[in-house]
Amino acid sequence: MNDSKTLLTAAITAAKLGGDVLMRYLRDGVEIRSKDRSDAKTYDLVSDADIESEKAIGNYLKQQFPDHALLGEENLQADTDSADLWIIDPLDGTNNYAHGVLQFAVSIAYYRDGKPVVGVVFNPARDELYTATIGGGAFLNGKPIQVNQERTLAESLVGCGFYYDRGAMMRKTLSAIEAFFENDIHGIRRMGAASLDLCHVAAGQFGGYFEYHLAPWDFAAGALIVSEAGGQVSDANGEPLRLKKTSILATNTHLHDAMLTITKKHH
Repeated sequence: MNDSKTLLTAAITAAKLGGDVLMRYLRDGVEIRSKDRSDAKTYDLVSDADIESEKAIGNYLKQQFPDHALLGEENLQADTDSADLWIIDPLDGTNNYAHGVLQFAVSIAYYRDGKPVVGVVFNPARDELYTATIGGGAFLNGKPIQVNQERTLAESLVGCGFYYDRGAMMRKTLSAIEAFFENDIHGIRRMGAASLDLCHVAAGQFGGYFEYHLAPWDFAAGALIVSEAGGQVSDANGEPLRLKKTSILATNTHLHDAMLTITKKHH
């Protein structure tokens, strides 16, 4: 069985391989196209950068761990019950990437028997590398990070995300945002990359973050990073987070109940 240090080193190497692909396409130009999903219309985008990044990550991890399963957003399929599972988002924040907004990341997590062991989120445009191992703490570029100690919503900046749906789910999210403002938060930030939003909670910039629809590759690494930074993660109804499409609420722990009251009401 591989130890967490070996797994973390591999995850970092893989994330940087994916990041190199993203930066090359960002410099040289990339064609962005719609995934053409009926529930997302033209808002859910993909590019050759996503696909090549995932291929580079997948090939490397398969070489290192031939018996491990790989689950990715684009073409890698695996059972989430796999004993040794890598969960990969080769480009989180594709819409940002498409518009030249440098808020995007590669996200890689390793789960053993359904439990997180390693999480890496890498923004190659800003050279920001967030890492965590179970029981080992959370780090940004090798320096420890912790959630903030805000005790009330009136002290806090809150992050949120929107799924591509422009109907009922969007209205629920907007209703929750209105409720947060009624609780005198400092502001709302919708940054457009869930993995990095979670890292902003872990690093103490956001008091909390919520979104009503995410896939496992969106949160698998970031959720571990939040937990290892001293935060709390659940779904938007307060239930344990599972490796499936779900909602999410991540906080500095102190604000979890207050935020949950809002996210649960409007979910």
